[in-house]
Amino acid sequence: MIRPETLRTLEFDKILAAIAVYGHSTATAGEIAHISPMDDRAAITRRFGQVDEIRRMSQLGIAIPLSSFEDITALLDAVRPEGAVLDPTELVVLFPLLRTMTAIAKQLAYRSDIPLLRELAGHMTGFPDILDELEVSLDSEGEILDSASPLLFDLRKKKRSLTERIRRRLSEIVRETGVTTFLQDDFITQRGGRWVIPVRMDSKGMVPGVVHDVSNSGETAFMEPLEIIGLANELENLVAEEKAEMIRIVRTICRMIRREADEMAEQFRTLVRLDLLNAVAAFADSLGAETPEINDERFIRVSGGRHPLLALMARQWGTGTVVPLDLSLGTNFPSPTRGEGAFPPPSMGGGEGEGVDSVMVITGPNAGGKTIALKTTGLLHLMALAGIAVPAASTSSFPIISGLLVDIGDEQSIEQSLSTFSAHVANIAGILERADDRTVVLLDELGTGTEPVQGAAISCAVLADLQEKGARIIATTHLTDIIGFVHKREGMVNASMEFDRATLTPLYRLKKGEPGQSHALEIARRYGLPDRVVDFATGMLSRMETEFHELLAELKDQRRRHEEALAEAERLRRDAEEKARSARERLAEAEAKRREAVEKAFQEAKEIVRGARREVNAIIEEARKEKSREARKKIDEAEAAVEAKLQEFHPEERLPLDAVNEGDTVHVKRLGHDVTVLAVDRKAGTLKVRAGTFELAVDAADVAPPREKGAKKPKARAAAKIATPSMESAPHELNLIGLRVDEALGRLEPFLNHASLEGYGEVRIVHGKGTGALMRGVREYLDGHPLVREFRPGEPFEGGEGATVVLLR
Repeated sequence: MIRPETLRTLEFDKILAAIAVYGHSTATAGEIAHISPMDDRAAITRRFGQVDEIRRMSQLGIAIPLSSFEDITALLDAVRPEGAVLDPTELVVLFPLLRTMTAIAKQLAYRSDIPLLRELAGHMTGFPDILDELEVSLDSEGEILDSASPLLFDLRKKKRSLTERIRRRLSEIVRETGVTTFLQDDFITQRGGRWVIPVRMDSKGMVPGVVHDVSNSGETAFMEPLEIIGLANELENLVAEEKAEMIRIVRTICRMIRREADEMAEQFRTLVRLDLLNAVAAFADSLGAETPEINDERFIRVSGGRHPLLALMARQWGTGTVVPLDLSLGTNFPSPTRGEGAFPPPSMGGGEGEGVDSVMVITGPNAGGKTIALKTTGLLHLMALAGIAVPAASTSSFPIISGLLVDIGDEQSIEQSLSTFSAHVANIAGILERADDRTVVLLDELGTGTEPVQGAAISCAVLADLQEKGARIIATTHLTDIIGFVHKREGMVNASMEFDRATLTPLYRLKKGEPGQSHALEIARRYGLPDRVVDFATGMLSRMETEFHELLAELKDQRRRHEEALAEAERLRRDAEEKARSARERLAEAEAKRREAVEKAFQEAKEIVRGARREVNAIIEEARKEKSREARKKIDEAEAAVEAKLQEFHPEERLPLDAVNEGDTVHVKRLGHDVTVLAVDRKAGTLKVRAGTFELAVDAADVAPPREKGAKKPKARAAAKIATPSMESAPHELNLIGLRVDEALGRLEPFLNHASLEGYGEVRIVHGKGTGALMRGVREYLDGHPLVREFRPGEPFEGGEGATVVLLR
């Protein structure tokens, strides 16, 4: 279990926040916030696979049809009690949710290339009955539609008609001579749900009716004329009936939801899970992230890794590129000659032997990228264990671990201040207690905060103890004594962050096997510290330390020259390979042209022999003489010789007749297709085969082992033997719109036969939607057809339900 403080220290929570931006619901954001590293390889692999399937679909332009939806957990809890009725405005949240579920269900139904997503969400339906009822009954604002029921439609029609009668009669009343003189104004309005006219307060007795309200000034009485009271009462009855019917409609919808509440909650959780995976996929696409390997061998390999937060900032602000990190720990290495140290050689906990580095100590100047390298490695490891693709090459690999233990006090972080030495020691004590052979430990600025010699001694002891426990440790330090200890210790390796001494600027590239220098004096001089101060400080350095740094500088220079020599040798090798490849290509091209010319000549000779054969056969039919038969035999021999010559240019594996049995699949070279053997005549040396719906007799010498689907198509002379007058070459698409089912099926069979013989992998049948009879007839015919591997409705750009895409065997 990786501790929450470790996740915060490595800023894993910020990664989750960046992923949550791509979610479509607050419920999804809540689930994303709870993503954590896993120690179950199967669970990690499953999430990687699900995300990869979503990314592949997006690359094909078929993104999962997700849109914003709300959390319906509270709504389902409210509707579960028997008899519970919700307000219509609460039900409108189901519209986008059910429509999204329905669209996803349709998308997943016919796809066979996303098995993990179908396993996750294949049960999703979208509850079409409830969605249909909602769409008929409510609008997007929660108002109940007239179409909700025939009774409601009739009541509202009557109500509108009666209201219009009342308004029309009131308009006539306010214009009558006997009433006009008593009115305050000539408008009509409503008070308390009743239609009224404004009458002067001193004349209210002159207009027969009921006073329902008085103006604020007290000068106007709002009166309902006596003659419309009956109509108004009738209108109120209609309003009451309308309200009762609306309640009944909402109650019915709530009852339908209550029956499906548990299944709806399950499908909602699936939708949230799918939205989470889609958000992870979108985040990975935004970084160009790759799926890393997960290993059980306890080694760490980061290839071209970038800190994801730095990569996001660089992309957002256009601040340039992030220098990639290459780091490996726990892999085999050539064992160097090491000196004898003050510590005994490690026992390599966990059963490891020589040749495996388990400890890496990174050195280099301040602001040189040591801490970023440490954090990048740790954060990418957390992401990989959480099933999140990492911004690194796919060759990166991370082990399954039980814990990631860190002690990082980053002075450059605005969120953390530098820990005191006592806090560091307390933290490291806890790390020593929890570490084992399934633990990775990250230690930043090891040995700082106290007197250097004692700090270095404590640090070396910590590294040795962690190594004995079998943990994987990556640490950073400035202390020279730690560097020397690591150099002598078997299973430990120094590394450094590269630094340009000419410009005194960091290069942010990690170099394994070579310790770094702080360059403090050079940087101090570069940034304005007086020469006299720097010279005095230089004199204060002990001669041993000076010699040590001089030795480091000499080693770096020798390594640089060696790398330059290797680079030059590599360039020369590539040039030689390129020249050799070019020569091979030219030779192959010349040989191909020669073979083509010779083959063409033999083809022409073969045609001449065939022509002669036809002429002789004609003579034989007329004369039927013995010598004519001998002539035909000689011609057969000549043709066979030409065929043998041609065979030298296209050598193919022959299939012995004894190895062929009924039901086998073989390849007929003259047809250029695989066929099924129906019968074998070993005496005559012939086979009876089926090609599509045609049965043919072929010579055993023309048979070879079966090929893949990409075998060459039949030549024109061979195709002519099995072609029909109506279709000499099969198209990729068949249009059946306007035909009856029996007519359509009559055209469908020869279309499939010829498409199969042409070697097509996929064809499209256009039948339109219409009544659906033609579509059902076509798909029922395709189901179980021997030439059909599978079929599916077309995508929107392929014609949707109006077309069927067929994958042939």
